[in-house]
Formats: sequence, C-alpha cells, structure tokens
Amino acid sequence: MRRRTGLAMAGAAALAWGEWLNWRWSRTLVRNTEGPAEAVVVLGFRNPQARANVINRWRVRAGIRSIAADSAHGTRVIFSGGATSGGASEAQVMADYAKSVLGFDGTVLLEDQSATTWENITNVIPLLEDVDHIKIASQPAHALKARAYLRRQRPDLAEKLVRADDYRPGEWVVVKPLFAVYGLWALRGLDLKADERKNRP
Repeated sequence: MRRRTGLAMAGAAALAWGEWLNWRWSRTLVRNTEGPAEAVVVLGFRNPQARANVINRWRVRAGIRSIAADSAHGTRVIFSGGATSGGASEAQVMADYAKSVLGFDGTVLLEDQSATTWENITNVIPLLEDVDHIKIASQPAHALKARAYLRRQRPDLAEKLVRADDYRPGEWVVVKPLFAVYGLWALRGLDLKADERKNRP
C-alpha cells in the first residue's frame, strides 16, 4: 500500500513538474506589444510521410489558435521547415493540413529550406520585418529556443515577440514530463537568464 501511494505521489509530482516547466517556458522571452500586423511562425517537425504527423498537426493547431481575434485579417501564418526525406517540405505538409483539414483561409507563407531551428529563424526573418508582433508556435521548449535564436540574430525583432497559445493546462499532460526532460536537454548551453535580463523593458 505504501509503495502504491509513493508511486502515485511520484507520478503526480512528475506531472505537476512537467506542467510547471512547460508553462514557464511558454512565458519566457516574450513581451506585450501592440499593433495590427501579426506574424505567427509555426515550426515544423520531422515529417517523412506525405501527411502531417501528430506533432505537426498539433503545432499547426497551436499556431492557428494563436491568431489574435482582433488581428485575424492582419495576421500572416508562416510555416517553416524543409524537406526531410526528399518529398514535400514540412512547411508544405503543415500548410496543406491547415487548409484542407482545419479550413484555414488566412494568409499563409512558406519557408521550406531550413533543416535546423537556427535556420528556421534565419530564413523567416525577411518575412517578419514589417510586423508589429511575432508569435512562435511549437512545443514550449522548442519555441523558447527559437525565441532565443531570434534574440541572437535580430534583437530588434525579438522586441516584438509575444506569447503564442502553445501551452494549455492539461493538454498533453501525460507526456509533458517527457517534453520537460527533452526540453532541458534541448535548451542546454543557452544562457536564458542573460537573455531575460536583456529583454526587460
């Protein structure tokens, strides 16, 4: 009985830890900005098949729901990701899913050359120059990594970063501890505290 109780408490603690860490990442290196012109950048995940896999389907949904209600007509959704197996690019696969399955009929731009998160950011920068605020949609740790990369490459554009709707309590709750562990590994080496200090008004 004690063992079961201990396992249950450990499991609950792991779930709470995963929720908290993903919540925290979703709110790091973002600001509050104003203006009608909005860009939502959706980062792709390895997708060797012709249809969007479960990760990319979720990222597209997170990107679409990130569009501000009062900015819908002034929002461009940028799908970013190159081809991983010689077929369609991640960007194209995600755009097809957004249009054919989700019925999204807004402005869509494709960045289909990048193979890494650093390249995602490098290649979408020309599409972000004239917007008022920028949202990056992915799993929270991955989106944070991309925001840190934008701050390194173009700190002026990073001042326009706002939070995407890529974290919701209870969503992916069972696997959030795994996302948290992977996120800690993916974010290793990034001096996020220094970036946060630079990001203060």
